[in-house]
Amino acid sequence: MAQKTSEKGLAGAGAPAVTDPGRVRNVVLVGHSGSGKTTLVEALLSASGAIPRAGGVTEGTTVTDHDPAAIRQQRSVALACAPLMHGDVKINLLDTPGYADFVGELRAGLRAADAALFVVSAVDGVDDSTVSLWEECAAVGMPRAVAVTRLDHPRADYEEALQDCQEAFGENVMPIYQPMLADDGQAVAGLLGLITLRVLDYSAGYPPRMGEAEPEHLNPIADDRNTLIEGIIAESEDETLMDRYLGGEMISTDALIPDLEKAVARGNFYPVVPVCAATGVGLDALLDVIASGFPSPLEHDLPVVTGVDGSPRPPLTCDPSGPLVAEVVRTTIDRHVGRVSLVRVFSGTLRPDQTLHVSGHGMAERGHPDHDADERVAHVYSPLGAQLREVPSCLAGDLCAITKSGSAETGDTLSGKDDPLLMEPWRMPEPLLPIAVVAKTRSDEDALAKNLAKLVAGDPSLRLERNPETHQLVLWTMGESHADVVLDRLRSGGVELDTEPVKVALRETFGSGAKGHGRHVKQSGGHGQYAVCDIEVEPLPRGEGFQFVDRVVGGAVPHNYIPSVEKGVRAQLERGLAAGCPVVDVKVTLYDGKAHSVDSSDAAFQTAGALALRAAAEQGHITLLEPVDEIVVRVPESYVGAVMSDLSGRRGRPMGSESGGEGEASLVRAEVPATELVRYAVELRALTSGTGTFTRHYVRHEPMPPHLAEAVRKEHAVAR
Repeated sequence: MAQKTSEKGLAGAGAPAVTDPGRVRNVVLVGHSGSGKTTLVEALLSASGAIPRAGGVTEGTTVTDHDPAAIRQQRSVALACAPLMHGDVKINLLDTPGYADFVGELRAGLRAADAALFVVSAVDGVDDSTVSLWEECAAVGMPRAVAVTRLDHPRADYEEALQDCQEAFGENVMPIYQPMLADDGQAVAGLLGLITLRVLDYSAGYPPRMGEAEPEHLNPIADDRNTLIEGIIAESEDETLMDRYLGGEMISTDALIPDLEKAVARGNFYPVVPVCAATGVGLDALLDVIASGFPSPLEHDLPVVTGVDGSPRPPLTCDPSGPLVAEVVRTTIDRHVGRVSLVRVFSGTLRPDQTLHVSGHGMAERGHPDHDADERVAHVYSPLGAQLREVPSCLAGDLCAITKSGSAETGDTLSGKDDPLLMEPWRMPEPLLPIAVVAKTRSDEDALAKNLAKLVAGDPSLRLERNPETHQLVLWTMGESHADVVLDRLRSGGVELDTEPVKVALRETFGSGAKGHGRHVKQSGGHGQYAVCDIEVEPLPRGEGFQFVDRVVGGAVPHNYIPSVEKGVRAQLERGLAAGCPVVDVKVTLYDGKAHSVDSSDAAFQTAGALALRAAAEQGHITLLEPVDEIVVRVPESYVGAVMSDLSGRRGRPMGSESGGEGEASLVRAEVPATELVRYAVELRALTSGTGTFTRHYVRHEPMPPHLAEAVRKEHAVAR
């Protein structure tokens, strides 16, 4: 692509502004942790004049890593927006975390963007998780480019990194620049354009000096240049171009560059640009690729929109004059300004002092109940990391921030109050690593509840659950790092809390029939207590629940006290018999008893019913039941054997596997006790080098092995 020097479109603290969606580029940066995404964003901001100097990740001075949790962990843990101007084009860079635990932030970045820039380290190459993300972008036809970074590292190998990209991403991944080494033969001092044959010389710093390639530069790049030209021509709409090229005609640069830009915008061609954030090499070339090759919001299909009631509506268009439809892609809590919502405007124009309708639907299972509200937006801001710069409006295709919303959560739709609309939510992975949290003191319980509500509102990859059987407050997270960040944010919000082992909801049942005699007789002066009942307990088939049968004859237990016996039995079933777990799938028959005309009472027969059940438990065999889940593990074919072996070691029953096609993941299905899956999200990631994912759903409860059941009983006895 033609090289041009960036104009300093962000003077001082001013915010970039455009009046045409065609002049906007929304780009999400994707890559594994340590590939250099945040450092590259800082360098691009500095090179374009958006900030006076680039910050550092290790020092916690970057624009995008303003989150205290990110500074402490020295890694990006949240989506951040960083706008800059390149010529007359506004580029919204969306920096995403590279660690797999923060995939929710990545999904939000993909939703807000129209193109993806894959950042690959020249030191580490391409990992399997990055390949998975590439395939995900390919599935939705998202345009992509590749930036090979960290060229200044002693172990950097650009050629090997390029080869890794081509092997992992496909044949249409081609370099459009060739690195040029300095006189010492080590450092990268310039770039040679494979199409333009222009040299960008960075030996004196940024911006580069431009010149023509010397004859000695041409022979080493001849093969790469020919391959690139053939690839561009193959994507050209001009069907005569290939014939002319094969006929020996020299195709002009002016004819090639428009075809290259169209192929990139359509997602058919993926240019590779070598860059070095530390020295400035390739920064302007990369900005040219983004501004000239990536599509504007006008060229990108918009999400499906319906009425709040689900009624169909016409497809959206990116029209600043159209109906207002925007989406909250991230929510943060700032200690000074409160809730801050990062918003992508898809249609219409968002202005200050405007009343919006906030719609949130379809996330109830994640702890986000459906909600609708009208709210007034006082101000509209352009975000630069944590900085908010007020702007007069935000038009369709652009990103902005609003503050102090009382109800807007991540994933919510913002629309005009007179015509409320709802956008189809983006796909989110299921959080599968549970952590149980408990406030240290009663005074911390309210603060814990408030802070948890804020976190869940902003992070759709987090699920909050109060388990009715174990009575634990459980946060379902994406992994250990995600859990650490969540706990860190809770504690930094002034909450004193502890974590405890996650309990699995076990149950009990009778393994055989038994009889029980319950006698509750007390006389301590005044009104006494008298109740006697005899019951028979029988196990029921799994899933049948509880049945109570009255077979009392002759009025041995007065009719008005029979419900009291049942009530006492039910209460004892809830409390458990052997391990403090609810008792299920039993039939209790009341067949005899005694009453006193004065001392019998409702409370006395409740107590007698519970005593009778406990007496039956001493005679009968109590079986502990554990939940069994069906899981589907998605892994590369090379890990299938290791995964199946590991599942067998977890008392799992493999149900088969499905081999994926070439380059596709395989599926392994198994039924596994839930007690073996508490930390499976972490352990699967370690087993498969971060490439394995899984889903799970409850199937049934079934008997726990005797030695494990005995350990649970002993643990319960000690706790009592």
